[in-house]
Amino acid sequence: MSQNEQNFYGLGIAPAILSVIERLKFTVPTKIQFQAIPIGLQGQDVMGVAQTGTGKTMAFGIPLIQRLASIKGRALIVVPTRELAIQVDESLRKIATAVGLKTAVLIGGDSMGKQLQTLKLQPRIIIGTPGRLIDHMQQKTLSFHDAHILVLDEADRMLDMGFGPQIAQLLKQVPKDRQTMLFSATMPEAIMNIARSYMKLPVRVEVAPAGTMADKITQELFIVKKELKNELLESMLAKYKGSVLIFCRTKFSVARLTKQLRAMRHNASETHSDRSLGQRKEALEGFKRGKYRILVATDIAARGIDVIGIELVINYDLPDDPENYVHRIGRTGRASLAGHAVSFATPDQRLDVKNIERIINQTLPVADSHPTIPLEKFHHPKSPVMAFSTPRRMRMRRR
Repeated sequence: MSQNEQNFYGLGIAPAILSVIERLKFTVPTKIQFQAIPIGLQGQDVMGVAQTGTGKTMAFGIPLIQRLASIKGRALIVVPTRELAIQVDESLRKIATAVGLKTAVLIGGDSMGKQLQTLKLQPRIIIGTPGRLIDHMQQKTLSFHDAHILVLDEADRMLDMGFGPQIAQLLKQVPKDRQTMLFSATMPEAIMNIARSYMKLPVRVEVAPAGTMADKITQELFIVKKELKNELLESMLAKYKGSVLIFCRTKFSVARLTKQLRAMRHNASETHSDRSLGQRKEALEGFKRGKYRILVATDIAARGIDVIGIELVINYDLPDDPENYVHRIGRTGRASLAGHAVSFATPDQRLDVKNIERIINQTLPVADSHPTIPLEKFHHPKSPVMAFSTPRRMRMRRR
């Protein structure tokens, strides 16, 4: 039976969990869920490679919850960011609490005292960021000796953020006889080394090669002088009326742009690593509820935001790492909905654009004109907005 003809009833999921899934109105499993859930339910190690927004949380969450109901001990889920930890917890609690399992979120920026109170309730599912998990381990407020299920979510991102040593520490503390499920958008050699060293004959599940994006995301590239980005941004915000996620390279740029958007009378908020946990929670929740139409963020949000229905993602600045382009624009077009991504590149960023195109294995479509600039002005050599890659387009100098 093909995946399109299949439903959750054919994957070996227990009736009690199936009834919860039905109440949540989950009907057709995503590709990663369809392939990973049966393997996870058997207690096998899983190495999942999937693009962002493909339902990875339930791909490991459903097997994890069902297996915890029949074995002793706990599950440890390690994630790279606070936002992702909260997001994973919100998703899993919908099923876990219905079958009597408690969860705990252990992240930096949150009160240690509050976390200790939560741990006293004996949660069976621990979700945390590497640094805070190490803090609890060193203070002997949490032991991982009974973590018989380990999940490393967004493993490549954790390594990119420099968490390799912390992950190695945690792997030494969990039982050797355990189930490990590793999920990653890419599979670099460092991830393969973890698999070879710490996993038992993992079954590799790959639903999309690295750089693959959701089918329903359309893309558009504008070449614009730096000083005219705000003019172009204003025209984009007038054209698209739904929720908008804007990415900038630096915390300073995020704060400055958010202030400028508010001066333009837009409902906007910001999230980056200099914001407190409370501020980041408020910004994300406000964005989800519609209090803020616009959320401005650094790459901290490229993988840590799961908001259904984001109409537009704008790369106000191109990312430092071209692979983050895929994760950024993957915030739209989620749950099989259509989405659009617009990127602003300055005239000296031809190499950056080429690097992104190499990652996604396609050419970014260059907009024919600035929405507010006549076509004849757009193609004039002195135009503030210009395109490249065709004979009539200007040659760009390398950085």
